[in-house]
Amino acid sequence: MVAQNGKDLLIKIDMTGDGLFETVAGLRATRISFNAETVDVTSLESEGGWRELLSGAGVKSAAISGSGVFKDAATDERARQIFFDGETPDFQVIIPGFGTVEGAFQIASVEYSGSHNGEATYELALASAGALSFVAFA
Repeated sequence: MVAQNGKDLLIKIDMTGDGLFETVAGLRATRISFNAETVDVTSLESEGGWRELLSGAGVKSAAISGSGVFKDAATDERARQIFFDGETPDFQVIIPGFGTVEGAFQIASVEYSGSHNGEATYELALASAGALSFVAFA
């Protein structure tokens, strides 16, 4: 994978529940992380005393975070609605030069801030809420 613009890592939200995805507007910084818990099955018979892990047994999860400025009333309103209603709609994450991750996420936190002489900003944190799919770019 060659170098990519950070601004091309996009978080998109399903606006209607029908697969109509729109980029969450105003984001300046985004991040996605994938995690897998391990299940240790080491025993006295483990070769050389090395730890052994049970393949595919741990819980997988993903976390998305982003921060930025207010620019679009529709996506801002949808994010607030998702948080206050406790919904888990589908999101898409476009990872430049890699592919698209899609699946249900819950907005785990939303923070708003601003300074006297600056712009109002927000931060979002999302937690995966089901199986995710991945489609690599061709």
